[in-house]
Amino acid sequence: MAIFTDPIREHADFGPGDAEWLHLLVGDWQMVADLAFADLALWFPHPDYGYVALAHVRPSTTHTVFHGDFVGEGIRSDLRPLVDKAWNSRSIERSSETNWSSDMALRVEAVPMVRNGRTLAVVTTHMDLSSSRMPSRLELTYRQCAYDLLRMGTLGLWPDFASPTGSRRGAPRVGDGLIRLDADGVVQYASPNGVSAFRRLGDGESLEGRSLAEVTASLLKDRRMVDETLPLVVTGRMPWRSEIESRGVSLSLRAIPLRDEQQRFGALVLCRDVSELRRREMELVTKDATIREIHHRVKNNLQTVAALLRMQSRRMVSEEAKQGLEQAMRRVATIALVHETLSQGLTQSVDFDELIGRQFRLSAEVASPSQQVRTERSGTFGELPSDLATPLALVINELVTNAVEHGLEGRAGTVWLIADRSEGEDGEELTVTIADDGVGLPDTPHVEGLGLQIVRTLVTSELGGTIQWQPREGGGTAVRIRLSLVGK
Repeated sequence: MAIFTDPIREHADFGPGDAEWLHLLVGDWQMVADLAFADLALWFPHPDYGYVALAHVRPSTTHTVFHGDFVGEGIRSDLRPLVDKAWNSRSIERSSETNWSSDMALRVEAVPMVRNGRTLAVVTTHMDLSSSRMPSRLELTYRQCAYDLLRMGTLGLWPDFASPTGSRRGAPRVGDGLIRLDADGVVQYASPNGVSAFRRLGDGESLEGRSLAEVTASLLKDRRMVDETLPLVVTGRMPWRSEIESRGVSLSLRAIPLRDEQQRFGALVLCRDVSELRRREMELVTKDATIREIHHRVKNNLQTVAALLRMQSRRMVSEEAKQGLEQAMRRVATIALVHETLSQGLTQSVDFDELIGRQFRLSAEVASPSQQVRTERSGTFGELPSDLATPLALVINELVTNAVEHGLEGRAGTVWLIADRSEGEDGEELTVTIADDGVGLPDTPHVEGLGLQIVRTLVTSELGGTIQWQPREGGGTAVRIRLSLVGK
């Protein structure tokens, strides 16, 4: 989430790591909003507005108090004195009177975010007090946890750069389950969802008053498969993530140590049942493996067909029939090469530069083994989808073969392959040029052979592109293929 705009950058006097620290805050403060049952706003000084809102988050545990978006706008006049006080005092400040907004009574607190003795920004919390009911134990515990985290923010202890920032699915949230530990790792409070998560793992007793590390250890059946970070997570010693699996249930855990100026006085552990997510991920892995195996078998079958064609060509008496079978063999081998590349990856796309790098030189050598033909390649094809890679590889194979056999006509020469991937008027385009320094185009129209008929059909029907033959500057022939990559 980007929280700095151009007008803010010129006024921000940050030291090394300060901007990244605030980005970590905004990336993780949904947890604080959920715990505080309050909206959070991040304010930064601005010469024109007093303070400007850099970011805003709404709680998912209760209704929001701000339905409009005020990010980028200046601070209200009634809120500025409280933010000023927090900025200068570097301590949490609470409004002395109840604020009213949209017929709601609000309690507002201003929390300075201090790092290395400097206030970097101020977070304001806006909690609705209009409800007359008594808060539950869960709500009181959540609010205390939110206060502890914000208090750590005033000391520069939270957010922690060691916190996980990976994108693996299943990150626990407050509503999924929360467990509060003391300094010794003993459970002080477990939310109903947290209790249910461990019950599904096989723990039938109450969590409160017990060591979470001991509870977790008793649930592990195969300790050889335990994540090495698990002991530090379930004791709340490090701000890491881990995962435990038992009885077919997978539980994702995240620890947030609670600290003050002197020591660690407790921890929060968020937990989430990710069994269904992991099951689906395993299904995807299995499907990927199946698809790769299919590509591998198709490659093997095509190589078998190519070998049969080679054997058959050796038995042919007619030179024309022998050449026809050899050409068919090269085409089958080209398709097999694409499937071999697909069988080695997890996606249905091909690193075409790697594929064509092998195929280009091989095509020139096989077309006429007795000739001295140099091959030069430039430009980048990049990643191409498999439905594009197969016909394009066949087209290049045919054109290189044609350049050697009919362009160079038995003499030494050079064949060039040039790729140009660029942005066109309608989106990304790929231009492929195959050129030679041979005899050039014939003066009179000639009848196209099977190879060039295949090329035209593949370019127009399969690739949806255009093909153009023209004289090469310096002698020889250049064939240029243009195709759009939009939607490919």
